Amino acid sequence: MSINALTLVIHVLAVVIWVGGMFFAYMALRPAALTLEPGERLPLWSRSFARFFPWVWAAVTLILATGLWMMAQGKLGLYVHIMFGLGLVMMAIFAHVFFAPYRRLKAAVAAEDWPEGGKRLAQIRQLVGINTLIGVIVIATGAGGRYLLP
Repeated sequence: MSINALTLVIHVLAVVIWVGGMFFAYMALRPAALTLEPGERLPLWSRSFARFFPWVWAAVTLILATGLWMMAQGKLGLYVHIMFGLGLVMMAIFAHVFFAPYRRLKAAVAAEDWPEGGKRLAQIRQLVGINTLIGVIVIATGAGGRYLLP
């Protein structure tokens, strides 16, 4: 396998881990967790994020590194610029989630401040929803961009 093929495989797998994880959290875990009381639901989310976010940091690092590597290899179509720009937006949103509402969610859960934790979880939900939508657009652009965009 060539270095370019391996780079693409790593890139795509990292995208699948990140976007797939957000899709699962938003479309499956969230509705299931709504049946729980705040004292159960918020610690569940806090623990889930604590396990998922290191994977996201690894995925973001690999996506950025492999994406820049592939961009340095040749001619770039418009779809590559779209993916890169939207990917940077997604990374900024994730960094904000990690360093602001997630940090506050953890503190609220530790203090058993369920109203505050609920506010922070609502912020995270909105931002993860936005990031999931952007991620689906990025995947569609990556899959079909070379055929649809110059």
